[in-house]
Amino acid sequence: MNRLVIQIVLLIVNICVLAWCISNGIWYGLLLLLAVIYQCRQIIVINMRCLQEFQDLVETVRYRDFSRRFYTLKGPADVRFMHQGFNEICDVITAINREKEMQHQYLQKIIEMVDTGILSYRLDTGDVLWMNQSLKNLLDIPSLRNFNALQRRNESLFNSLLSLGNEFSTVIPVTHDNVQSKVLIAAGTFTMQDVQYRLLAFQNVNEALDEAESQAWQRLLNVMTHELMNSVAPVASLAGTLKNLLNRIKDKSVDPENYIEDIELGIDTIMRRSEGLLSFAETYRNLSKITELNISRVQVSSLFEHISQLMLPSLTKKNIDLEVILKDPLMDINADASLVEQVMINLILNAVEAVKGKPAPHIILSAALNSGKRPIIKVSDNGAGIPVEIIDKIFIPFFSTRKNGNGIGLSLCKQIMMLHKGNIHVQSVPGEGTSFSLVF
Repeated sequence: MNRLVIQIVLLIVNICVLAWCISNGIWYGLLLLLAVIYQCRQIIVINMRCLQEFQDLVETVRYRDFSRRFYTLKGPADVRFMHQGFNEICDVITAINREKEMQHQYLQKIIEMVDTGILSYRLDTGDVLWMNQSLKNLLDIPSLRNFNALQRRNESLFNSLLSLGNEFSTVIPVTHDNVQSKVLIAAGTFTMQDVQYRLLAFQNVNEALDEAESQAWQRLLNVMTHELMNSVAPVASLAGTLKNLLNRIKDKSVDPENYIEDIELGIDTIMRRSEGLLSFAETYRNLSKITELNISRVQVSSLFEHISQLMLPSLTKKNIDLEVILKDPLMDINADASLVEQVMINLILNAVEAVKGKPAPHIILSAALNSGKRPIIKVSDNGAGIPVEIIDKIFIPFFSTRKNGNGIGLSLCKQIMMLHKGNIHVQSVPGEGTSFSLVF
């Protein structure tokens, strides 16, 4: 480039001198014309050489022959400088291509290793862009050059795939060797160089569905065990209290007349809770099919009395104070009594766990109308409270912070309240206590 500039400057100077000589009648100055012609030729040669070198670079790019090297040790300095720039361009493009090739091979290896079948094809022609080994094994197809050829091999699958939307996933049956499998198919489209492609992902979910079904049964058994234990434990405690009382009467250490009413009340409580357990087991078994609950007008005072009679013996043994607050003794709710009792038992047992270690453990059972005149039953405690970071998760099924907990109780409480067209809310202050509200 410096040489070309010098040539142009000298040409301009010579032209100016030549023009001055002609204008002043100095005809021997015409000898400068030869120099001007020579300089013009040199400039043309340099430009033609640069154009030729640039054309060589264009040919290199066109045929992607980036292994070609341009000489940097011979020729004029300007050309060597240009060759050096061309070599750097080739090196950069070669590095980019090598990186793309590595990424392509890496992606290709991943696609071949995954268990998910992958199929990609052009939407306009049906030409298959990619089909991995997992899909070949799943569909028992050695190769597929065009998507439309699938119709001859598996017409039902072909029609199912055509019916899928551009962005959709569904489970469809696929028959292979007279064995039907459930396959999850996800579909999507993408555009590359103004050409639309469709991407299909095939996942055999038979084993996953079987495992999910097994886990569902296991969780159902955990639920039933959890709820049965929650009710059987206080019943057993109450039965033990009654047995001790009967032994004292049998030994004639107390007057039977003074305890007949307590014994009758205790037996009635055991019978009622046993009936409630049977009703709960039947209700939970058909919980997903429930359209109507055994709704009746339930006196809240009667509900509280039953719960207190059931829970007091075990609470007394643990030195936990149970306080009942009911400002309106005539307050009633429309509810399934046995299911609401189950919810309250769960909440009280959670409160028992929460107040462990407190110097004066205290549980409050209360009921009132809110500002909207809707009945609210509250179970409150002065326990450890619920940490802020998990309070939004406590109603999620199978979420538990206890070492031996299964995260079932509160999720079941919420489910029962939603069946009543109501809800359950929680307020908690860490270190001070928690209050659960049942809104009917």
